[in-house]
Order: sequence, then C-alpha cells, then structure tokens
Amino acid sequence: MKKLFNSPETMVDDMIDGFVEAYPQVRRGAIDPRVVVRRRGAKNPDEKVTLLIGNGAGHEPIAMGFVGQGLLDANVVGDVFAAPSADLILDGVREVTGKAGSILLISQHSGDVINGRAATMLAEEDGLNVLPLLMYDDISAAPPERRQDRRGAPGTMFIYKILGAAAEEGMDQAALMRLGEEVRDRTVTLAAALSPGISPLTGLPMFSLPDDEIYLGMGVHGEPGVGRVKTGPVRGLVVEMIARLLEDRPIDQGGRAAVIINGMGGTTQMELLTVWRETAAELRRRGITPLAPMVGSFVTTQEMGGFSISLLEPEDEMLRLWCAPQDSPAFPEIHMIPEDDQK
Repeated sequence: MKKLFNSPETMVDDMIDGFVEAYPQVRRGAIDPRVVVRRRGAKNPDEKVTLLIGNGAGHEPIAMGFVGQGLLDANVVGDVFAAPSADLILDGVREVTGKAGSILLISQHSGDVINGRAATMLAEEDGLNVLPLLMYDDISAAPPERRQDRRGAPGTMFIYKILGAAAEEGMDQAALMRLGEEVRDRTVTLAAALSPGISPLTGLPMFSLPDDEIYLGMGVHGEPGVGRVKTGPVRGLVVEMIARLLEDRPIDQGGRAAVIINGMGGTTQMELLTVWRETAAELRRRGITPLAPMVGSFVTTQEMGGFSISLLEPEDEMLRLWCAPQDSPAFPEIHMIPEDDQK
C-alpha cells in the first residue's frame, strides 16, 4: 500500500518536526528531540504536578496531540509501534518534573510497562519524584477478576483528560494517583475491527479477516480479540458490544455513562456518528443516560478499519473535569448533552 514518507529511518522525526511547526502549543524537548513538551500556558513544575506518557509512533493523534494546557505536559515518542526506551522516557521525566512531582502514565502493554517502570526507578535514583500509573480497560484481554492484566485501550483517554484538568487546578500527586485509579476502575472498553492496518515499516497487513467477518476485541496493535461475528446492520453489533461491556461492569438503571467512540484510523466520521447514535439509543433503552460523548479517531492504528466503545460511569467531579476546558492540538472540547435532547 502506498504511504507518504521520506524514509523508514526518518519518518518519526519528520512527523514530529511537522507537528511542532504546525501547533504553537508544543515544542521539542531541550534534553531530547523525541520528547514533545507543552509550551503554551506551561506552569512552574515546582508548583504543579506534571503528567507525561511514552508510546510508540503510528497511533496519532494520541498522545503527542494531547500535550497542552489542561492535559499532558509531555509525550515521549518511540519508534513506530515500539515503546520508547527507558533512557528516553527518563529524558522526558527530567524535562518536566519539579518539586511538585510528576506522574508517568503507562498504557498496559509489555514494552511500555517494562520501560516505564525502569525509567521510574532511574528517575528515583536521580532524586526525581515520579510515580507510575498503570492504565488498562480492554475487557477482551482478561476477565473482571483479572482486570489488572488487561491491555490499555482508548478508554485510557478518560484518565488523560480528567487527571490533566485536576493537575491544572492544583491537585497534589497523591490525590491525582487516587483519582486516576478510581477512573480506571470505572472504565471499560471493547473494540470491533473490520479491516487491517498496514505497517509503514513492512508494507504488510497486520492481520487477515474475511470480508463478511468482524473481529471483536482487537487490540490497538492488532492483538487477537475474543471472537468473530458476521457483518450486518451496525445496530446489532453495537447492542452486542454494549451488552458485553455492561456485563463486565454493570451500570444500574438510572445511572450515567460518559462515552468514547474511537475510530481506528480507517473509519469515516459518518460511520462513527452512526455508532454513537446506536450506542446512545441502546444505553437509553437500558435506562442509562449517555452524556459528554467524545466521537472521532484519536487512538489509531494506521488505516485499520473499525472502532471501540468506552464507557465511564463518572462521579460528579470526574464529569466536571472531563468537560473542563483544555488547549491541545487534537483533543476535542467535551460538552454535556442537554437534558431536552435525552428525551
């Protein structure tokens, strides 16, 4: 498949060059150019707890697109589909950590966890106050009794945004860690993949799938799902996915759910909005109020076709922080659905 880049060796750095030139909110790090740092509205790290994450390239706009006021203070960018090294993550920690400390967000994938934890230990040896927060939400990766073994999926964006807003308001490190764990425990995600992405390094599809089948539970790197279903009207697919999500983490009638509908990269906004429509309808049918949706392609795997549904049962403070203003290149403004529109 045709792709637009200069060379495999320079594609990530060329991308970052274009990114920092396009958006005044961000700049390259002073310690390492693979660290993207918040520029606009940056606060003194001796007074504000800073948030950062390391991840492989190829999933944009996550996570460098989320660096900005009210969100992340830095993103450490690895090679395509590869976690950044511990030394590179350490450079990111050094770039943004002050007396107030920092939190290193780690989406639970083996390389990210190994290198993130190693970077945390190296930072502690340097006298830097950084705490690692593991993020996981993919219900297809492990059953509820082993939720701590699950993969990170697009529902982790609830943590990015809610902690980013709370840190901006001055919440301390310990309280941010507790809040992040609470959001994580209230979040579930399930994906449906329709077609493979193409690796920009090999030019090969990441998996194969018959035209009349959909993978349920596909991971963001093409990890195996929980099964296949036949293609058909999207309503039936969404109903099945909502049933699985609520079986894993029930929300009572009269409850509320903040929703993320995330496209994998090759799914149109027309399709994603239809998925949102059916998700909202099914939640209402079950007596659950859908609110503050985020609909678009934010955690992508090149041109992989498909989407994921993430549900968060929010406490009032979580919901306020989820909808708080932010200034980043790619995270959308989140708005509550008016009560009249829920009828």
